[in-house]
Amino acid sequence: MDGLGRRLRASLRLKRGHGGPPQDNSGEALKEPERTQEHSLPNFAGGQHFFEYLLVVSLKKKRSQDDYEPIITYQFPKRENLLRGQQEEEERLLKAIPLFCFPDGNEWASLTEYPRETFSFVLTNVDGSRKFGYCRRLLPAGPGPRLPKVYCIISCIGCFGLFSKILDEVEKRHQISMAVIYPFMQGLREAAFPAPGKTVTLKSFIPDSGTEFISLTRPLDSHLEHVDFSSLLHCLSFEQILQIFASAVLERKIIFLAEGLSTLSQCIHAAAALLYPFSWAHTYIPVVPESLLATVCCPTPFMVGVQMRFQQEVMDSPMEEVLLVNLCEGTFLMSVGDEKDILPPKLQDGILDSLGQGINEFKTAEQINEHVSGPFVQFFVKTVGHYASYIKREANGQGHFQERPFCKALTSKTNRRFVKKFVKTQLFSLFIQEAEKSKNPPAGYFQQKILEYEEQKKQKKPRGKTVK
Repeated sequence: MDGLGRRLRASLRLKRGHGGPPQDNSGEALKEPERTQEHSLPNFAGGQHFFEYLLVVSLKKKRSQDDYEPIITYQFPKRENLLRGQQEEEERLLKAIPLFCFPDGNEWASLTEYPRETFSFVLTNVDGSRKFGYCRRLLPAGPGPRLPKVYCIISCIGCFGLFSKILDEVEKRHQISMAVIYPFMQGLREAAFPAPGKTVTLKSFIPDSGTEFISLTRPLDSHLEHVDFSSLLHCLSFEQILQIFASAVLERKIIFLAEGLSTLSQCIHAAAALLYPFSWAHTYIPVVPESLLATVCCPTPFMVGVQMRFQQEVMDSPMEEVLLVNLCEGTFLMSVGDEKDILPPKLQDGILDSLGQGINEFKTAEQINEHVSGPFVQFFVKTVGHYASYIKREANGQGHFQERPFCKALTSKTNRRFVKKFVKTQLFSLFIQEAEKSKNPPAGYFQQKILEYEEQKKQKKPRGKTVK
């Protein structure tokens, strides 16, 4: 474990030190931050396994010391007969997880009450593959003071809402016995992950309650299934969210501060989701473990969450051009100063107007997500939605993006000025690289919005001529 920890710290350019299992909540598992890729979530068609592991991570007192260390005390399933390479990969994964289940340090006291917390993290392997950790931290059942523990589901699938419901079922069974959790998770493991908009129903027996049927539905709009904008809206104003978006679009350093793991996790996922159809391509750590706080000194772009207890350590760190967001107070503690001037003014006003329209009328998480995401998708439709027309294809289908005519095609000077900066980002480069490789016409939610926008423009043109 110590060896892995040293490798991780070296990869993050941190000082070597003792303590702490290896890993970072972003999945920068063993990679340098500037090379870490947070690729877009795969659009799973359905049929995959729901999860790879269910783990219970508990706090155990260190020998001859007063503090604790998190360790895995339960694992399902136990995998046997693995090849050497697979076994080494599993060991790295299982050593990396406990630190992210308890990122808030090793000093704990037994408790009689503890509000449950639901949060997630992402681990990215050196080959770019990713695994999501979905966590529910709570107090075990029983009388008297006790330490919290974490139920952690590891999956290659990004769908926070769905796994939150699964953790609800795990928590319900944990109050009875671990033995009741096993058959539920076994049934889940044998079920096929549903396609977007589809439902899978599991049959589960609970002592004294009988047989239950549990329906798990995947959102039809899969690009929002790993996000809940409610926490972000609760903590910040529309104007502040827009400034965070502007900073992220230019791939700057953004730090979120909050007390709770749930708030940090949900807000940072929401901030990253605003970039759709683009994907944050740099260091991404929803909750930074205490032993990896020096990540905030990295010279390359990052988006990280830090618990409020470490605020002073962050403020004392040498940092340049950082947007430091206090989610508890709804304030910016540090900023570059030009965040309001990054986006074209007219489009900026359009986003704010759209966000403010009828926001209090929406009741479900899906309605809120769609309402918040929509204006930002439209922003990209209006600025770069014409990209497909400027990919010139060879006879073999390989495309080549024509950057200069693409930028020139924008009639608005302010839009063109912004896009000339945006095309230089990794956000845009990765997106265009995928488009250049694709042999098929563009498809998906973003393309649908582009077509709708182009149709609206066609319908407006005749009316304009009539007025003249």
